[in-house]
Amino acid sequence: MRVIVLGAGVIGVTTAHYLAEAGHEVVVVDRQAGPGLETSFANAGEISPGYASPWAGPGVPLKAIKWLLMHHGPLLLRPKLDPRMWVWIAGMLRNCTSARYAINKARMVRVAEYSRDCLQALRADTGIAYDERSQGTLQLFRTGKQVAGAASDIAVLKQFGVPFELLDPDGCIAAEPALLPVRDRIAGGLRLPGDETGDCAMFTDRLASRCRAAGVRFLFETTIERIVDDSGAIAGVETGAGRLTADAYVVALGSYSPLLLRDIGISIPVYPIKGYSLTLPIVDAAAAPVSTVMDETYKIAITRLGDRIRVGGTAEVSGYNLDLNDRRRATLAHSVGDLFPSGGDLDRSTFWCGLRPMTPDGPPLLGPTRYGNLYLNTGHGTLGWTMACGSGRIVADLVTGRPTEIDVGDLGVDRRPLR
Repeated sequence: MRVIVLGAGVIGVTTAHYLAEAGHEVVVVDRQAGPGLETSFANAGEISPGYASPWAGPGVPLKAIKWLLMHHGPLLLRPKLDPRMWVWIAGMLRNCTSARYAINKARMVRVAEYSRDCLQALRADTGIAYDERSQGTLQLFRTGKQVAGAASDIAVLKQFGVPFELLDPDGCIAAEPALLPVRDRIAGGLRLPGDETGDCAMFTDRLASRCRAAGVRFLFETTIERIVDDSGAIAGVETGAGRLTADAYVVALGSYSPLLLRDIGISIPVYPIKGYSLTLPIVDAAAAPVSTVMDETYKIAITRLGDRIRVGGTAEVSGYNLDLNDRRRATLAHSVGDLFPSGGDLDRSTFWCGLRPMTPDGPPLLGPTRYGNLYLNTGHGTLGWTMACGSGRIVADLVTGRPTEIDVGDLGVDRRPLR
């Protein structure tokens, strides 16, 4: 079977890998000059099944108001005259109930844990290297209130069988020795030893090279103009290189997926939520994080990637806006400078932003559409790297017509709850 994958980020490339592994002829199309150059390029680097949770949950509306008022708050809203923005926000608010949170969390954990297993198997089979580490994530609490608030998170972790360690300040320092000089700022922590880290862009680029060696064809610097539908099926894709045709098509365009799909009558509730990152060269390895430290106060992840520190965070609701906001840079710099003041060189840091494709309920959109030969692999939000391999394998299985290894019947665009 010939399959066209639209998008060469980590989601599109993992999908192409599993499709090629299943014996299909695969073509990947992307407007960029290479793989993983948009949202996959400089994300926080976490592979965190333990943190696979929807943003929409009980208490989030009140927390959002607090975050919007903080000087270094994790949330920024830039209102626009865009009905899609307000529909998405309303949908997220409708999912901020205990009942919906439980449903959405279960779906996300299922995909995230399966994806971790798929990544580990892929790594064992191929030997692919991407500055990976398997040393867990430490959620760092600066206040006693945050420590007490971890009880609800721990209850969820127990429910889903996720290993965890609740640590006092000394336990946090044992896990991350570079925190010793700032011990007075630590009230405790929650460590998830099963989480991993790695450079998503490096992984995507190296996996794409393996895909090429397996016969996958990549069309870079090629605009995707529209999908052509004909009598209930997709007849082709109009691109800057002309019309491309295949037996099946996979849309893996992240935040841009709904813009392409709406012209063929498919509405998906995916909206771009901008995130930012700083990447610093390490100047003192002993003063840098061992793995990932999640600064709970600012919702910022500080991750060691080889000889660099990646600092990622912020949720900015501002549409398809890729402007770099100096206020966001200051927040990232404040967090890493406060916890790891001598680990990296902020003066030589690079500043980046990307658009996370968020659904209002949290889980991604995986699987078929009302067109028999069109499939979705999008809407992963902040967990694209965490869920990439599992999502790619799931969609490849569905395209191939073989049973998936986990239940995916509640991950489609018609699932409830969603909006």
